[in-house]
Amino acid sequence: MKQKHLYNTIKLVTAFAVTLFFSCQNNLKEVQKIGISQNKPIGEAEHINLKYTEKLSDTAKMKANLISPKMWDYSNRKFSFTEFPEGIYLTVYDDDYNKNVIVSDYAIVYNETDLIDLQGNVVLSTYSKDTLYADQLYYDQKNEWLFTNGKFTLRSGSEVTKGSGLDSDSNFENFEITEMSGVLYLDETEESPSN
Repeated sequence: MKQKHLYNTIKLVTAFAVTLFFSCQNNLKEVQKIGISQNKPIGEAEHINLKYTEKLSDTAKMKANLISPKMWDYSNRKFSFTEFPEGIYLTVYDDDYNKNVIVSDYAIVYNETDLIDLQGNVVLSTYSKDTLYADQLYYDQKNEWLFTNGKFTLRSGSEVTKGSGLDSDSNFENFEITEMSGVLYLDETEESPSN
């Protein structure tokens, strides 16, 4: 009789353990969510030196190099983003391996929209010696488009242009300035119509 009672107890404990195991497994993701606060990053990295390369037929070509002291990953949020609270130093190489450099005190990348928000002492230097200075600059990665509604200074050779509001492609070939001040040089090689 004791053996039958022990056998029934073992079956009951086994059934209870199996039920507990499967119910815990279904709630594992919920438990993981509870352990991670939505206000804290899901990942942190320090001393980043990320190199982005493109594979060619027999070699690899460097496209970009991102250096930053600290990165916080907020991919646990509905509108996920990556934050660089201590700034970035980004070198971007074009197809001819010319390098352009972007520096800022702070940066945030919105993952779903591919929009980069650069803030604080933003400096963009091109290989052709053009330099853009701004307090805040946005970069749309999909469209390769730069814009700001704030004040900026654009230095191109000996020319300095200051303004507020800039919309430009990443090569500064097509751009629009909302408000502008500075010295503007016009091409005087065209003859004016005579009377």
